[in-house]
Amino acid sequence: MLRPLLLLAVVTLPGLAQAQTVYVRAGHLIDPEQGQVLPDRLIRVENGRVADVGAFSPPPPGATLIDWSAYWVLPGLIDTHVHLADIEQSANVAEPLLHSNAEIAYVGARNARRTLMAGFTSVHDVGSFRAFADVELRNAVERGDVPGPRISAVGAYITVPGGGGEVTGLSPDVTIPADMRAGVVTDAADTARKVTMLFQYGADSIKLIATGAVLAAGTEPGQQELSEEQMRAAVEVARARGSWVTAHAHGAAGIKAALRAGVRGIEHASLIDDEGIALAKARGAFLSMDIYDGDFIAEVGKRDGWSAEILRKNDDTTEAQRQGFARAVKAGVKLAYGTDAGVYPHGLNARQFKYMVRYGMTPMQAIRSATTVAAEMMGRSKDVGALSPGHWADMIALSRNPLEDVTTLERVEHVIKGGDPVK
Repeated sequence: MLRPLLLLAVVTLPGLAQAQTVYVRAGHLIDPEQGQVLPDRLIRVENGRVADVGAFSPPPPGATLIDWSAYWVLPGLIDTHVHLADIEQSANVAEPLLHSNAEIAYVGARNARRTLMAGFTSVHDVGSFRAFADVELRNAVERGDVPGPRISAVGAYITVPGGGGEVTGLSPDVTIPADMRAGVVTDAADTARKVTMLFQYGADSIKLIATGAVLAAGTEPGQQELSEEQMRAAVEVARARGSWVTAHAHGAAGIKAALRAGVRGIEHASLIDDEGIALAKARGAFLSMDIYDGDFIAEVGKRDGWSAEILRKNDDTTEAQRQGFARAVKAGVKLAYGTDAGVYPHGLNARQFKYMVRYGMTPMQAIRSATTVAAEMMGRSKDVGALSPGHWADMIALSRNPLEDVTTLERVEHVIKGGDPVK
C-alpha cells in the first residue's frame, strides 16, 4: 500500500531525499525546457536529483510519495539579481552604517528563508555593502545552518571611488569602514587585483558597477563610471578562473562598454538603446531588467520620504526601462529574471512576473526567464532550472495554472529543494 506524503502537514523534512528514493506525483508538470505541460507525471528523485520523469504509475510498495496530484508543478524559480545579506532600502543614506556584521548575518538568514519560501530555490546574490556577507550566507546555507536558496555570490561590488557601489551621501569627514570599500578600484591594474582578491575569498562571479545608480546619492544612472579597460580587466581575470561577470549598467554608453568588455549579463539596462539591444543579442549576453522596482520606489519612496534625488532618478528610468524591455523581448535578446530584491522586501520576488507579461512576454516566456534562461546565465543549466534527469530536484507547487494567470506565482503553495520538502 502506498504511503503518500501530503505536504499540507509538512514543515520540513531535512535529509529525506538523501536518505532514500522519493517520488513526486505532479498533476500538471510545466516543462520550461520543452515549453509544454504534461499531465499526471511521476518524478523519481535519488540523492536529491531527478532520476526519471514519466507518466504516473504507482511507485513500489512502501515508497515515499509526495502527492502533488492536485497541483501545477514546475522547477524551482531563479532570481538573478538579489541582495540577501544586507539591510533593505530606506530613506536614510547612512542606514548601511547602522548595522553590525553580526546583525547582517541574521538579517541575511531571514531574507534567505523568505526567498526560499516564495519558491525561489536558486539566486545570484549580486552583493552587499559588507564584503563577503553573501559568501558567508552561501556557505551557511550549503552547510545546512540556515534554510535558503542555492546562492551564487559576488563578494563585493567593483566600483569607482564615490560611485554607484559605494555608501554615498554622507558628510565628507565620515569614514566608511574598510569592508564596505573592498571592491573600490582606481584603474585596470587595481581592478585585476581586487577581482583576484574576491575570488581568493570565495566569490563565485564578479559584479561591476559600470554606471551611476538610482539609489546611490550623488551618482547619475546615465553616467558611465568604470572604464571599458577596467571592465575588460575584470572579465579577463574571471575567465582565467572559469568564471564570469555581470555589470550594473543603466546608461546606454555604460551598457555598450560593458558588453564590448565581455560581460555575460547586464543588470537594469534602464536606458538601453537599439544599438545596445543589438549588441547584447549579437554577443549572446543576458539582460536582467528589474521592471517591477520603479512602481515600488515611487509608492513607498514618496510615502516614506526618500530623497527627491532618488525619486527623480526613478522617474527618469522606470518607463524607459520598461520600453527597453519590450524592445528587447521583440528582438529576441536573452532576458533572465532579476528583481533587485532588497530594494523591496525579500519574498515578494514573484511580483515581477506580471510586469514581464504586460511588457511583451507570454507567461511561458516569463517562466522560462526564471528557470532555463536564468540557469543558463548563471552557468548552471545542468543543475537547476529544469526537472529533467540530472537536475537538482528543486520544484514548486501551485494551486492554479500560472500559464492562465501568471500572478499565481506570487502564491506558491509548496516548495521542494533537493528532494526535501521545505514548505
